[in-house]
Amino acid sequence: MAGPGLASRFQRRFLAARQLRSFPWPELEQNLQTSPDSSLLVDILHKTILHPLCVKYPPSTKYRRCFLTELIKKHESTAAEPLDELYDTLADILNEEESTHCYKNYLLPRGECVTLSENVAIISGGTTGLVTWDAAFHLAEWAMEASEVFSNRTVLELGSGIGFTGIAICKTCNPKTYIFSDYHPCVLKQLTENIRLNGFVLEPEATQRTPTESQGQEAEAGNYQTTKLIVAELDWGSVTEKQLLDLQPDVIIAADVVYDPEIIVALVGMLQKLSTFRADRKVPEVYIAFTIRNPDTYHLFQAELDKVGIRWQIIPAHSNSIFFYDMQPNVTILQLFI
Repeated sequence: MAGPGLASRFQRRFLAARQLRSFPWPELEQNLQTSPDSSLLVDILHKTILHPLCVKYPPSTKYRRCFLTELIKKHESTAAEPLDELYDTLADILNEEESTHCYKNYLLPRGECVTLSENVAIISGGTTGLVTWDAAFHLAEWAMEASEVFSNRTVLELGSGIGFTGIAICKTCNPKTYIFSDYHPCVLKQLTENIRLNGFVLEPEATQRTPTESQGQEAEAGNYQTTKLIVAELDWGSVTEKQLLDLQPDVIIAADVVYDPEIIVALVGMLQKLSTFRADRKVPEVYIAFTIRNPDTYHLFQAELDKVGIRWQIIPAHSNSIFFYDMQPNVTILQLFI
């Protein structure tokens, strides 16, 4: 008999296109050996490749092909009768053409979903912003646990990338206004598409694109949307105090923006400009999530913060484990006091 939620664990990993080695294959093999009927495999197939979300917003063709091939191997290693549905589904996938774009679907605790269109390559169009990095998942999980930080407040996200963290926060934390920001044109285009894909309506004056009818899995979301959403082009090196003041953020967040010395200097310079808020209004709360890939880069960030008098503290690890990202002990969140 399958352990509790085995098919659902396959589903969450598959819809988010996590690495195949992270799936509970040994548990599946054990179940198939003790109970070699096809019901569990059929359940997994319908919760993954044949799930309505996957049919409408599929992971890459290669990913689906590799997953199904592995599933067929597990089935063939048992004494069960051949399962035509597995082979028919694989034949359909083999006839598809590869695309440079794919979808990932992240299930949220209350049943909602964040659907993202991503680029298959890690670096595309001269930017790393067209995929979702681990710190973005880490920040979103913490935000859901600390939703009072965001509820009914204006949030500015720096380096939003393709939008995962912001869309998740907008769906779960009820901010008053959420300002997505980035600089690279390709990223801004993909970001805008992903926001609309998830059923949100953007402030029309905040984006140069003509508003289009939402095609997302929650196309009706605009009917009950309470959060004001804005996409802003923000160049950290040239942004002025007035531009930042006009945004009027209560909370500022960023994920995986501390990875390059030049970017760190620009980021800290912009945070320093934000300290001018002290004159006439409450200074924003700032939370930066990042993966420490290079200790020297992390120490440079700390040194640049110290140089301009920005204090910081590490946010304690959260207990939420919602997204099946490649959790590493060196993913952390700093709160900055500007």
